[in-house]
Amino acid sequence: MSAEFDISDLQRRMQGAIATLKHELGGLRTGRASASLIEPVHVEAYGQSMPLNQVATISVPEPRMLSVQVWDKGMVAAVDKAIRNSNLGLSPTVEGQILRIRIPELNEQRRKEMVKVAHKYAEDARIAVRHVRRDGLDTLKKLLKDKAISEDDEKRHESEVQKVTDQSVAEVDSAVAAKEREIMQV
Repeated sequence: MSAEFDISDLQRRMQGAIATLKHELGGLRTGRASASLIEPVHVEAYGQSMPLNQVATISVPEPRMLSVQVWDKGMVAAVDKAIRNSNLGLSPTVEGQILRIRIPELNEQRRKEMVKVAHKYAEDARIAVRHVRRDGLDTLKKLLKDKAISEDDEKRHESEVQKVTDQSVAEVDSAVAAKEREIMQV
């Protein structure tokens, strides 16, 4: 009468938190051009808000420049406005249907602010991982209470949950450390 405890579901949910963290870190400006920098920008297009990559092609022709090729000539002004209003501190130069965006050099104070934001994202990811761990431990307690698993099984599964949690937190820490090094490089 042993119920199955699914550790792979917990692993999948923890990996989801890590994937979200990596996506958020990809959007942080490091002084280097990256298409992921402006991908979150939404454009008012055809009566609705659309992600930038659904109305234009984003490319990186130079290490410190982004190029946005707008597909519809009528959307150029809307894309320009969306990028300027995105709070990224970017000012596109319009050349026909192409917007060129120079990525300015980051000063020391701005770099430190970016590192703080990266650490906040990492803490959010750690909290999400801990919530998944708590859900798993609650499930184990309920299975034990319902006599679906033995105390030995509960202890064994608890240690598996903790091991997966520790691995996930270590992955979060290494991702944020790599991003911090990238931001602080001059």
